[in-house]
Amino acid sequence: FQSLLILHFSSSFWKNDVTGLYGHLAGVPKALLPGVGGKKILDFWWETVNTRQLFSEVYLVTNADKYKHYERWATANDFPVENVVNDGSTTLDDRLGAVADLELAIRSRQLQDDIMVIAGDMLCADQNFDIAQVIRFFKSKSGELAIYYELEEGEKCCSRGIVEVCPESHRITRFLEKPQEGVTASRLASVVFYCLRKETLSYLSDFLLQQPNVEDKTFGRFWEWLINEEKLPVYGMKLPTGFQLIGQVGLSDYTKWLAHYSAKQQESPAKPVTCRSYARVGLMGNPSDGFNGKTIALTISNFWAEVTLVESQTLVLLPHPLNDPTEFGSLQDLFRISRKEGYLGGLRLLQATCKKFYQFCSKQGIALTKQNFTLKYDTNIPRQVVSLIGPVCAIVSATLKCLMKFYNITEDDLPKPIRANFILNVETDELFITAGLQDRVVQVYEGLVYMDFSKQLMEERGYGEYIPLDMSSLPTFWLGYLGDPSDSGRIHSNVRQRWLNGETDVVEAMKRFAELTDEARAAFHTKDWPKLAQLMDENFELRRSIYTDDCLGPGNLKMVQLARQFGSAVKLPGSGGAVVGLCMDPDRLVEMKRAFQEAGCVFCLIVPHRPSKSVESSK
Repeated sequence: FQSLLILHFSSSFWKNDVTGLYGHLAGVPKALLPGVGGKKILDFWWETVNTRQLFSEVYLVTNADKYKHYERWATANDFPVENVVNDGSTTLDDRLGAVADLELAIRSRQLQDDIMVIAGDMLCADQNFDIAQVIRFFKSKSGELAIYYELEEGEKCCSRGIVEVCPESHRITRFLEKPQEGVTASRLASVVFYCLRKETLSYLSDFLLQQPNVEDKTFGRFWEWLINEEKLPVYGMKLPTGFQLIGQVGLSDYTKWLAHYSAKQQESPAKPVTCRSYARVGLMGNPSDGFNGKTIALTISNFWAEVTLVESQTLVLLPHPLNDPTEFGSLQDLFRISRKEGYLGGLRLLQATCKKFYQFCSKQGIALTKQNFTLKYDTNIPRQVVSLIGPVCAIVSATLKCLMKFYNITEDDLPKPIRANFILNVETDELFITAGLQDRVVQVYEGLVYMDFSKQLMEERGYGEYIPLDMSSLPTFWLGYLGDPSDSGRIHSNVRQRWLNGETDVVEAMKRFAELTDEARAAFHTKDWPKLAQLMDENFELRRSIYTDDCLGPGNLKMVQLARQFGSAVKLPGSGGAVVGLCMDPDRLVEMKRAFQEAGCVFCLIVPHRPSKSVESSK
């Protein structure tokens, strides 16, 4: 970037100050009013852009009436006075218009480079964003860039320029200058914060030739013309923060929004963000989720991973005292821990999620604030019981929740189906972990979820059909797992390769898994628990027929046989090391628990985790 222009057009607005509290600010232009924390509004912008390695020159455009104010400001803030451009106007009647002011600065200073344009009198909720990220996104696109934000509650579309943005390409498909309610469903508001390529600057004079009235020489009209009529490629980038005091406003607007943003800033630093993700059990259809099948899974409150994020001066990832040990009682202690739990703790999960999150936001055109934080995690999910959805996925999921809350990333920015893909990509792309979508989907949606991973859906849109099911009056499910899972078997074996080769038995089995899932969905709907128990048993036997006993392992088979001695339905809830069951007889359930414990297994009743909010289908 060679040049940046900060434009200021509006004048002071203290004529309606009946309180006398603002008399000392009479005649002061809006950009030089105290902002959040008492600092002048323009000071925030000057600090944000005063980065010499990004901009060769910074210019400020104002009118003759307020020129002296900005000259004094420039002297006091080490801003080159010769770069304050005076447009010669003194009243609203003889004003040039925003686009004409920009064209004047470009022409008078003979600018021939890419430029950034910012209205230096906008009040921003949080100006601690990374402007370098904005420039990088602009350079990655072959077009202009317009910054937008999501309207706050109570803000009306008719007060802003509204953009409609393609979620895949991030190109602005339509620009509407202050549309009436109902004209568009978009609540994405454009502000005077743009990047223009040097080859597009000539369009400014072309636009002005078509606008005889000064009222039409606004940036809103310019972008309407450039995007809707000239069809030039203009891309949008979202800032997760609000903007106010745009254009001509009054004293009441200033006091209202200054108080609002000041209160928000005082609230934010003190509150840590803590999020949990819960383990899951596959109740039907698994392992067909990796074979374009269908499954039903349930999140459970028994086991969880929790991540806490606290704002801090530097970015810190705290090791877990048990999962990331750096101190041992002896060499023998190190040997035993390493042999049982390996060398990979949770820090890599936090780091990989943060890296992928920044990468995602940069690619999606979301500029993040320059805030640092400290992350720590905890989990009670037994690392060895992969059937429960291991702590890897849960920690990644909980970390992502924290980052979204901290940076104000909304459901629209990262929808649930895409979020599940994100979590999977952290594991597969960053950590080279072999994994499937089922676990990530149910962790994102939470509760009891039906999932269809049909090939057509996955190829067309990149995710399946995910439907939350009614959780009222669920039967009592139980969970048993091996204290030492060393003999849980190599569950997946060569089944995937056989499926890819089109082996009839495997292909037909995967189709049957999907059919069982649809039948189980109907059983959940009608509360037909004996039917569900029958389907669970059939799910296990079907799995056993294609994976064989050698692959399932003696430990898993022992738990299945033990459960059946007490008349309980039973199946594997995931990859191995655990079983999930449904026992309709409460007395036999007590006896079965004792038998599992005497066999060296851990046994517990499942506590379903119910999502706090209802989840809509991803259709």
